[in-house]
Amino acid sequence: MTEISDTHILVVDDDDRIRDLLKRFLTKRGYRVSTSADAAKAQGKMRSMDYDLIVLDVMMPGMDGFELTKIVRETRETPILLLTARGEAEDRILGLSLGADDYLAKPFEPEELVLRINAILRRARPTGIEPKKVRFGRFLFDIGNGALVQDGSPVRLTGGEETLLKALARAVGQTVSRYDLCELTGGGERAVDVQMTRLRRKLESDPRQPVHLQTIRGEGYKLIADAIFED
Repeated sequence: MTEISDTHILVVDDDDRIRDLLKRFLTKRGYRVSTSADAAKAQGKMRSMDYDLIVLDVMMPGMDGFELTKIVRETRETPILLLTARGEAEDRILGLSLGADDYLAKPFEPEELVLRINAILRRARPTGIEPKKVRFGRFLFDIGNGALVQDGSPVRLTGGEETLLKALARAVGQTVSRYDLCELTGGGERAVDVQMTRLRRKLESDPRQPVHLQTIRGEGYKLIADAIFED
């Protein structure tokens, strides 16, 4: 069984408050988290242990995040998410050109950080592997039998809602076009939109600002999960 939120993350930031906050938040979300206060300590930890992802602050005394990114890329492909208070385009371009996978400007919402982490980890997963179950928020969905539970209690889905959620879960993290959803559900675009609205009322804390069932304007919908189970 593979669960995205079980991955081991290394957080590198010289700010004690941010480092501790990120460790507490990510640990509560199910991640294994190690921390380092500077690039030198991070290098020492990476010599003795492999990490699934590095959350790396750019502006640090001594060796900065850009330099450490370059060094890491010389020997390994560990995904890197850069954090910085500087949001200039040239900094983003530099970080990505050095091999970083994503770039998040401070201040940021912790939930956005989790979504970015999950997106990076999904891209790093082997292709061609279809998930068996997905977890998002307080819900767990079994794609095979269409069973949805919230905190262990079953949630009733209509046939159309189940078909829609299965399609999104099988392609978790990827956009599924309205055309494909229409083909699967046997209805038109309006019917798909109505079913999505109903699903959001059941699954989202605020259906008007969905976190997990996202609209991709002009394309379709996608499901953002917190964890993926592959067997």
